[in-house]
Amino acid sequence: MPRRKSVVLTDHELRLMEVLWREKRATVADVVNALSPPPLSYSTVLTTLRTLEQKGRVTHDEVGRAFVYRPAIARTDAARSAVRHVLDRFFGSSPGALAVTLIDDAQLTQEDLAEIRRVVARKARSGR
Repeated sequence: MPRRKSVVLTDHELRLMEVLWREKRATVADVVNALSPPPLSYSTVLTTLRTLEQKGRVTHDEVGRAFVYRPAIARTDAARSAVRHVLDRFFGSSPGALAVTLIDDAQLTQEDLAEIRRVVARKARSGR
């Protein structure tokens, strides 16, 4: 049975995407050199970028003999996808349950609490 395509970036893929989001465009060598430790080999980065391209997460242009990769999805879209995945998988698709868990488990500053109150008040006023 074939593996389902993940809607969420793996840790490995995310490391490469972080470089592409930051640099906007990069060759495989550029990505290898820009990665934070631990290092990855050229062939590992190349294979992962090809996988990301098959998944529609990156695209490439040919510049001479080099492929220059660029992100095909915004970081915010990837983050939303990851949150939706966690929401569906662990919280029964309940944003309220996720929010309560996050708020209950976190060390929040007074500024954080004030921002949460503002968002909750705005949501209550809008009825959504």
